[in-house]
Parts: sequence; C-alpha cells; structure tokens
Amino acid sequence: MQGNDKDRGTRDRRDKVSSKQHTGSSDNRIIQKLEKTGGGVYIPPFRLPSMMPEVEDKSSLEYQKMTWDALKKSINGLVNKVNAANIKDIVPELFSENLLRGRALFAQSCIKSQMASPAFTDVFAALVAVVNTKFPQVGELLLRMIILRLRRAYKRNDKHQLVAAAKFIAHLVNQQVAHELIALELLTLLLENPTEDGVEVAVAFVAECGSALQDLSPKGLHGIFERFRGILHEGAMDKRVQFLIEGLFALRKAKFQGHPAVRPELDLVELEDQITHQASLLDEMNAEDDLVVFKLDPDFLENEKRYEDLKKTILGNEADGGDEGSDEDESSHKEESDGEQMRIADETGTDLVNLRRSIYLTIMSSVDFEEAGHKLLQIKLEPGQEMELCTMLLECASQEKTYRRYYGLLGQKFCMINRVYQDNFEECFVQQYSMVHRLETNKLRNVGMFFAHLLGTDALPWHVLAYIRLTEEDTTSSSRIFIKILFQELSEHLGVQRLKERLSDPSLHADFESIFPRDSPKNTRFSINFFTSIGLGGITEELRGYLKSMHMQQSEEDPSDETHRKRQRKCC
Repeated sequence: MQGNDKDRGTRDRRDKVSSKQHTGSSDNRIIQKLEKTGGGVYIPPFRLPSMMPEVEDKSSLEYQKMTWDALKKSINGLVNKVNAANIKDIVPELFSENLLRGRALFAQSCIKSQMASPAFTDVFAALVAVVNTKFPQVGELLLRMIILRLRRAYKRNDKHQLVAAAKFIAHLVNQQVAHELIALELLTLLLENPTEDGVEVAVAFVAECGSALQDLSPKGLHGIFERFRGILHEGAMDKRVQFLIEGLFALRKAKFQGHPAVRPELDLVELEDQITHQASLLDEMNAEDDLVVFKLDPDFLENEKRYEDLKKTILGNEADGGDEGSDEDESSHKEESDGEQMRIADETGTDLVNLRRSIYLTIMSSVDFEEAGHKLLQIKLEPGQEMELCTMLLECASQEKTYRRYYGLLGQKFCMINRVYQDNFEECFVQQYSMVHRLETNKLRNVGMFFAHLLGTDALPWHVLAYIRLTEEDTTSSSRIFIKILFQELSEHLGVQRLKERLSDPSLHADFESIFPRDSPKNTRFSINFFTSIGLGGITEELRGYLKSMHMQQSEEDPSDETHRKRQRKCC
C-alpha cells in the first residue's frame, strides 16, 4: 500500500512539472509567433499578465503588442460600462490609460458604443468633453471621425447611421466640444433640398441641441425655423413629417422643456476650461485610420514615461480636490454634530411662500366666506404670521375686477374672532393709505370698499380714520379718490343720518379732527367743499356752523373788515 502511494505521488509531481513546462512552452510559442508575425495572435486574458514579465526587452515588438491589446480592451471596457451615475468614477480610470497612444481607440469605441446605444449619447458626449479638456487632440480626432461618418451616411442615404451621427454632433455642440456653426451647417444641408428623411433628421437634431443653439446663436436658429415654416407652408411633405415640424414649433414655444442642453449630472466641465473645435462639413479631413491599427513605436519607453508624468499631474490634481472635498465634508459634519441641539430656522422664506400659497388657494377655492374662514382657521400659524393672512386677503380683494362682498365678510369674521386680526387690519389700513398713490383705480376702489365694509360693521375701530388728514396739502388725487369711495360706501351701508351720528360721537371727536380740521379756515373750507362735491354735504353741518361762528367772531373783533363779511355771506 505504501509503495502504491509513493508511485501515485511521483506521478502527480511529474504531471505538475509537465503542465508547467507545457504552459511555459506554449507562452514561448506565442511570443515567438508574435515576433515573427508582428501581431494578430489571440492571447487569452488570464495569460497576458503572466507573459509581460517574461519579456525582457520592454521596447520590443511583442511587448508593445501586448500593451496595445491590453490598452484596447481596457478602453473598450470603460467606455461600454459608463453611464450618468458612474461617469465620475470612470473618468479617473480612463485617464489612467494612455489616451495619447490610444486616442483613435477611444474615439472609435465611443462612436461604436453610441451607435449601439443612442439613448446614452449625452453620456458619451460628457465623457468626451472631460477628456477634451486635458487632451484636445482626442476631441478633435473624434469630431473628424464623426463628420466623416456623417458624410458617408448622407451619401449612401443611410438614415440610421445619419441619425446617430447627427445626434452625437448635437450633444457635442451642447457640451461645446464642437462649435455651433457645424450644427447650423448640417441643418442647412438637410433643409436646402428637403426630403422626408432629411427633414425628420433635422427635426430630431434641433430637438437635441435647440436649447443650446437658442443661447449660442439665436439668429441662426431663427433662420432655421423660418426654413421649417416655409417647408410647412409648401405642404409637399407627408402629414407625419408636417406633424413633426409642428411639434418642433411647440417645443420651441415651450423653450425646449424636457430637452435641456446638458443634464445637471452630466455638467462636469466649466465653460472656461472647455476647448471648442471649429470644423466644417466641407473641409478636407483625415480620419487617421492608421492609428487604430498597432504599429511599432521606436520611442515607446519615452512616450510611456512622458504619459506617466502627465497622468500624475492630472490625477494628482483631482486627488487633491477630492481631499479638499472630504475635508470640507468632515468639517461640515462636525458643525452639524456640534449644532445638533440647535433649532434650525428657515431663512430662505420657503415656509412663508408656502403659507401664502395655502392661504391664497383656500380663499379662492371656497364656496362662501364661512367655509373659507373655517378652513383658514385650521391652518397653523406661528405667532406673528397673522399679518400674512390679512395681507393676502386684502391682496385677493384688490385683484378682483369688481369688489366682492365675500372678502369683506371674511375680514369681518376674523376681526370678530381675535383682536390680533383687528390690529393687523388697522395696520394694513395705514399701509394702504400711505401708498395709495401706487394703486390702480380698480384696486383703489376695491380696497376702499373693503375697509368701508369693516368700518360699517364695526369690525374695524373708527379711530383708524385719524390717519387721514383731509387738507389740500396733505392729500393727492389718489388719496382723495380713496376717501371719496370710503365715505360713499359708508353712507350706502349706514345711511347718511347714521353716518352723521357716528361722526358726531363725542368719544371719537379727537379722532375725526384730521378729517374735519378746525385749525384754519382754509382747511375747514376745503373739507366742507370736498364732502359737498361727493354728495355728503349733510355730514358737514356742524363744521359749517363752526366756520360761521368763527367768521362772526372775527367780524366782531374787526367790524371794519369788509373782507370777512363777504366770506361769511359766501359760506352761508
């Protein structure tokens, strides 16, 4: 039994040695074949890392071929898995690869991936925009390759290829990698001799980059839309194409809502850092197809070392920025933990705007004032926010074409419920009268009738009239209209007799001295004439008697003064 175990162990060791020898010999054969053919041999991915250290000469053909294949696979893998969520993580990995050596590989991979997945065109354009800031030659090469592909698709009438290439150019214009003139040139080409497919491609193109063209070249975009309008008026296109054009005009009217130039998560490059390439569809271009194929580089080691230094510069700066960002995050987190017990107050005014919106919607959606009052009382107001309700109610009343008694009843209800609202409406009265000259005639009438309702129902104390001083110097045309509407509405609500009795109340005599001034005959006469002109001369009988007695007293003091007697007869 022991002899059998020894034999079995010996055979296992022989098998392992032979397998290692076989693997090593196969790798050597692959390397030798590479040396003879110069490439074109498939190398399994798991063998590639183990084969590289075996190559002693780092500038040799086989080593360069291995690194080229590894570079191609890495770039294709990164481009294929990029999306809006991970693009910020893909960019550093992409800069880790030699993009100068593989610039054609990167451009070709982006174009192929975009052709396969047109929905991710904006993601690929954002990736190109970031790379273009560091390596403009890469962005320029990709733009040339797309233009040549677009030309080829246009000549062959390949609509699928044309739509994909046009969409890529549109998003490069949005990212300002390509100049906006190439977009206008492409649209001119498609609409010069319009066909149904050409117009359809042009509509899709404008929908993608119209928002950017509106900012970059509004006159050029206006010319394109005028051409669309002409095509629409000619009526030579199919109904489906005409509907597409009409939809594009509707999109323009909506300022391209739903089609932003750059999504926020893909806005990765500052405008001052971006490098814009100018190109024309008619320029002679070289796609540099030879860069896609492996070639021996005599200065391979120097170029690799130069890119390593460049990579450290690029990624080093990004790493420093990341460290600064992490420091800021840590400091902000520390501040949050320190102020955890502090009360957070909204200083942006968002809560106030939401409160006003709720009050406005409640007022405008209620059937009657009782329902509105019930709903408004359910809104939780912070101390001091009662003024917002009063202001909003007054604003709603002033915005109506004609005054609605609904607002007056609602204001009366709140004044009766709480003294706070009464004080706030009194303050509103003072504010409105102080800036009454800013109000339009319609708003002036509504505000005057609103406060007349509150005064007529005793919801607002009458001492607020003390803020009105009825003299020629202290009033303007707007304030006189406001006073006229206020007192005429009060006379309709109370009647002239009751209004006269209220104004003759001895307890309010001091508050009405500013409306019925007795400081000088001029002001007294102005008040009498004002109320007489608005049809309320009856409420000035007491003031007329005062003016008459004042003139009689003056005439007794100076009987020879004929002027006083004339004025007395005139007033009487």
